[in-house]
Amino acid sequence: MRYQQRTDQRNSEFAEKVVQVNRVSKKTKGGNKIGFSVLVVVGDKKGRVGVGLGQAPDVSSAVKKAVNYAKKHQISVPMRGRTIVHQIYVKLGAAKILLMPAPPGTGVIAGGAVRAVVEAAGVRDISAKILGSKNQASNVYATMEALKQLKS
Repeated sequence: MRYQQRTDQRNSEFAEKVVQVNRVSKKTKGGNKIGFSVLVVVGDKKGRVGVGLGQAPDVSSAVKKAVNYAKKHQISVPMRGRTIVHQIYVKLGAAKILLMPAPPGTGVIAGGAVRAVVEAAGVRDISAKILGSKNQASNVYATMEALKQLKS
């Protein structure tokens, strides 16, 4: 019992945000197989963030898989105070993301996909623009790539 409480406390240090839930189906001989694909952003709000994609027959199992993957594949985000260290533009596939540092007190000025990633990372002052694709998954991966490319 005590072990479960510790794991619950350890898990609570991460902020989990479900960005996208897709219902997917596959034609088989016996009928359709229905499943779910879930994109989750996980961060500790102290400069570490990860993204995971989980697929399972039900949503809760897919979320668990995605969270486990995201926790294992986290990156560190270099920050100056409460913002990022410099401006960066990234093109990944059709997604184009522009991230700019902002003065203290500005808050997070960003669209849904970028907002989920930077808030999970713990960035509190940032200005961002999604320029290319409207696909949330592509924008999340492009934002992660932008944060990876930041130099301290």
